[in-house]
Amino acid sequence: MHERERHRIILSAIQEKPVVTVQDIAELTEASEATIRRDIASLHVQGKLRRVRGGAEAVHPPQLGNLAARPFRVSESVNIDKKRAIARAAVEMCAEGDSIIINGGTTTFQMVHFMSARRLQVMTNSFAIAEHLVKHSKCTVSVPGGAIYRDQSLILSPFENDAIRNFYAQRIFIGAQGINAHGVMESDALVIQSEQKLVRQAEELIVMVDSSKFDKRSSLILCALDKVSTIITDDRISDEAAAMVTDAGVRLVTVKPLASAGREDTSSVA
Repeated sequence: MHERERHRIILSAIQEKPVVTVQDIAELTEASEATIRRDIASLHVQGKLRRVRGGAEAVHPPQLGNLAARPFRVSESVNIDKKRAIARAAVEMCAEGDSIIINGGTTTFQMVHFMSARRLQVMTNSFAIAEHLVKHSKCTVSVPGGAIYRDQSLILSPFENDAIRNFYAQRIFIGAQGINAHGVMESDALVIQSEQKLVRQAEELIVMVDSSKFDKRSSLILCALDKVSTIITDDRISDEAAAMVTDAGVRLVTVKPLASAGREDTSSVA
């Protein structure tokens, strides 16, 4: 990853929480901890952040009231080759004219790049997805009412009387903060409330996650694993995680990212 891109991710990450550790940023950028320490030192000299023991903090800390979910711009370029391959497999599940729901997220956002020639009926709570599809596709796009959370590019409402209940879809595509035996995990209660409303409006629940999400935990459960129809992930998923998915009766689709396979292949594991 280029230095400029690492710096962008670091500056975005410190707006997410008061202090970000060197290890946190190294995982986000897939760079060495030594490289991240040099990046933090450089940004500290430029006055763009404050270097602290073991990490960095914002010069102007974020105000309270933000979502716990990670900002869109922080995660957008992380594991991008895997996300693109997962997104392509997701779009291939859609037939012309289908009604689908796409929940906001950086993995689901990648679906827009494979939808330009499609004519689909799309409901999304992602401002970024809606904006891209309106400009660059033939899809009909609907959004729910609510407030726009700029950092996550999400449109969320705590109220039941929004447009979601009037839209029905063959399938819904969502990302997740983590997946384990307890189910699909998320980090923010308001995000979960919005996702649960969307999930109720679809026949099938498709979860799109890269293989690293099977090693991650979060504090809140969106739904049990047996409520999921299909999980799409990359071919680095561990045997243990794959067995957990299939033992729950969930269809598992694995993809080979472009960077590692030379092309994006998909294969299903029953």
